[in-house]
Amino acid sequence: MPEPSGDPRGARRNRRRLSRSGEFERVYREGRSHAGRHLILYAFPRSSGSEGPRLGISVGRRVGGAVERNRVKRMLRESFWACAGPLPESHDFVVVARPGAARLAEERGAAGLREALAELLRGAGLVGTDGPSEGL
Repeated sequence: MPEPSGDPRGARRNRRRLSRSGEFERVYREGRSHAGRHLILYAFPRSSGSEGPRLGISVGRRVGGAVERNRVKRMLRESFWACAGPLPESHDFVVVARPGAARLAEERGAAGLREALAELLRGAGLVGTDGPSEGL
């Protein structure tokens, strides 16, 4: 059996991710969706909220090859956690990248994805709309 890494950041990061298909399915089935041009956001309130918001990312083959998909996933993960400060503690989120997300990431980088994600979060009523937020 592998020994624990001892890295509290790594352990915390794993808890804040959706990793099982059943978790994704629950968010898709029972959560609310909010769509934009480049991204779709699903949000589902959990009953237990002590561990903070959790994130799942889905980037399909239509977005690009494996290298491009992994780059988009990495940028989406960074963008989400940059915006996560004002998010409700007891929610699960799934961000789905549409095919145009790769072009947005290429042209505008993580800032473009962060803006698209922040717009969805505001539209969903999950963060305030009166003025810019610190992480957004």
